[in-house]
Amino acid sequence: MEKLPLLSPAPHLHSSETTGQVMWTVVLALLPAAAGSIFFFGLRALKIMAVTVVTCLVTEAASQAVFHRPVRVKDGSAVVTGLLLSFVLPPRLPLWMAALGGFSAIFLVKELFGGLGYNIFNPALAARAILLASFPVEMTRFYPPFQTGVDAVSGATPLTAVKEHLAGPLPSLKEMFLGVRAGCLGETSVLLLLLGAALLLARRIITWHIPLAYLATVAVLSAIFRQNVAFQLLAGGLILGAFFMATDYVTSPLTSRGKLIFGIGCGIITVLIRMQGGYPEGVCYAILFMNMLVPMIDRLTYPVRYGAVLPEKKSSGQA
Repeated sequence: MEKLPLLSPAPHLHSSETTGQVMWTVVLALLPAAAGSIFFFGLRALKIMAVTVVTCLVTEAASQAVFHRPVRVKDGSAVVTGLLLSFVLPPRLPLWMAALGGFSAIFLVKELFGGLGYNIFNPALAARAILLASFPVEMTRFYPPFQTGVDAVSGATPLTAVKEHLAGPLPSLKEMFLGVRAGCLGETSVLLLLLGAALLLARRIITWHIPLAYLATVAVLSAIFRQNVAFQLLAGGLILGAFFMATDYVTSPLTSRGKLIFGIGCGIITVLIRMQGGYPEGVCYAILFMNMLVPMIDRLTYPVRYGAVLPEKKSSGQA
C-alpha cells in the first residue's frame, strides 16, 4: 500500500533561532545608541538605563512567579523593554519615576495581558505614555548634550522649538544626525540608531516594510505641509520608533501587506500630531494607536490557506 503524506498542524516553517537569540540580538543592536547616550548625557544616562532594566527584570520574575508561569527572564525580553524605555526618557528624570515606568511596562502592559506574546501595546511606549500623563513637567524637561553638572539648564527639543516658534538657532542637520541636540536618552543620535538597525536588517530580525513605509509617509506628508523633510525625519524619536518600536513582533502585523499598512498609518498619525496637534511629537501615540488596529489589519491581510475555497458571492438574482 502506497504511503500517504503525513500532514501536521501549522506552522510548517521552523527557525532554529530562539526567542532569546532574537532578543539578545536586539540588545546588541541597541548598544551603540546606549553608549552614545552616556557620551552625550553623562553617567546619569547609565543610571537611568540600569534602573529601568533592573526594574523590568525584577518585575517580570516576580510577576511570572505570582501568576504561576515559568520564569523566563533569561530570554532577554525584559532587558529589551528596559533599554527601550530608558531611550524614551529625559536625561534628568528622577530615578524612582524611571523605576515606576519599568514596573508599568512589565506588569501593567505585558504580564497582566498574559506575558510575552499576549500584550496589545508596545510595553516601553505604553509606559512612557503613562509617565507622561502622570508627570508631564518632568517628562518634558530636556537638557542639551554635555551638560552633566547640577547647574545645567534645560532646553527645548528641535521639534518643540519649531512647534512653539521659539527664538534661537536650531541644530544643524549634521548635529541632529550625530546626536548633538536635546532630547530623550536614546533617540538623539540617528547615526548610532541606524547602525543598530542595520544589524537587525542584516540578521533579518526585522524587515524593511514598516520602517520604509513609516519614514516615506512622514517624508511625503511633511513635504505636503511645506516642512523641511530632512528635519522632520531626523527630529524627535522617528528613527528609534520606526526601526525599534513599530517593528515589535507582538504588536505589529504578521503579513507584508499588513506591515506596510501599519507603517503608513503610523506615519500619517505622527505627522498629524506634529503639524495639527498640541504636542510637538507624535511617534509614541501613533505607534500605540496603530497597535490597537493590528488584529483588524491581520484579519484584512491574512492570506488564504492553501487549498481553501473562497465562498462565492451570490448575485442579487439568486435565492
